[in-house]
Amino acid sequence: MNAPTPADTPAGSPAGRIVLLTTSHRVAPGLLSWPAWEALRTADSVVCEDPEHPQLPYVREAGVPVATGALPSARELVEASGQGRTTVVIAAAEGEPRLTDGLAALAGSGRTSMPELELLPGSYDLPGARLLDLVQVMDSIRAVCPWSGARTHEGLVKYGIEEMYELVEAIEEGDRGALCEELGDVLLQVVFHARIAQDDPEEPFTIDDVAAGIVEKLIRRHPHVFGEEEAATAEEVREHWLRVKAVEKRRDSVTEGIPLGQPALALAAKLAQRVRTAGLDVPPVPDVPPVPPSQSGGIGYELLALAVRAEAEGVDPETALRVAARTYRDEVRAAEGLEVGEGPDAGGESAGTG
Repeated sequence: MNAPTPADTPAGSPAGRIVLLTTSHRVAPGLLSWPAWEALRTADSVVCEDPEHPQLPYVREAGVPVATGALPSARELVEASGQGRTTVVIAAAEGEPRLTDGLAALAGSGRTSMPELELLPGSYDLPGARLLDLVQVMDSIRAVCPWSGARTHEGLVKYGIEEMYELVEAIEEGDRGALCEELGDVLLQVVFHARIAQDDPEEPFTIDDVAAGIVEKLIRRHPHVFGEEEAATAEEVREHWLRVKAVEKRRDSVTEGIPLGQPALALAAKLAQRVRTAGLDVPPVPDVPPVPPSQSGGIGYELLALAVRAEAEGVDPETALRVAARTYRDEVRAAEGLEVGEGPDAGGESAGTG
């Protein structure tokens, strides 16, 4: 590409302008801000190093000529932007470090009359735009990595459970950095499973199907937000949710939909919550002959009764027991003469994370 024609800059002449126009590859090409389009349409020259830059077809369609190829040097751009002329540089996705470093060096020398330098964001990432990057990275890993390419839904189950427990631990410990990291690890499991599902020969679905499904569900179950119903309290919101869910699921029993593979205390509390919400009178200890406490059944019913009591009092028995167990762990360490918090981390690494 030929550099813009240099122009002498007589003393007292109006300062020119160099605009470095940046865009986001996560936003559809052509969706530029009004200041960006104004800068492009009023520029004396527009240059871009990459002839395949995704913005170029739209810029040219708007009647703006763009010179492509190797960019002029910093000094050439400064000279070309004299006498009030404006040059717009459409930057690559990674920016133009060679050019910006050169301009900074000229400005810092104090020996060059510099035009006005402007960094103009032409488009910004939308909230959630980095999720597109995650989907693309997962596509590449699935296609190239031998380990990831061979994974199945069944093979990832244990990792998903581990990641959720690590997320719970980060929340309970109030560690914000760990919370952000563990949320990412849980999100990875969702994207990983969706990518595996995309390859299913009989019933494929994609991450877009997953997202669309939960969006539709959230809108449907929040008629007080997206519909005409009203809900002034959290309890009214919960009633809306349960009512809509009951219509959707058309279940014969309140026990349907409760995963039996979850931890036993959580399972007991969930059953108790369903029973209480449905207004059923089902005691936690069935009408059977007494079981000696030494047998597992007797202890099990005692634990079940405690879980029912906890749920009725608004306490999550799983969390309560975990807090008590951690306190007990600290007491054990103290009895061993160890400081609380010493020792190796008991956590492990999960698929694709560290």
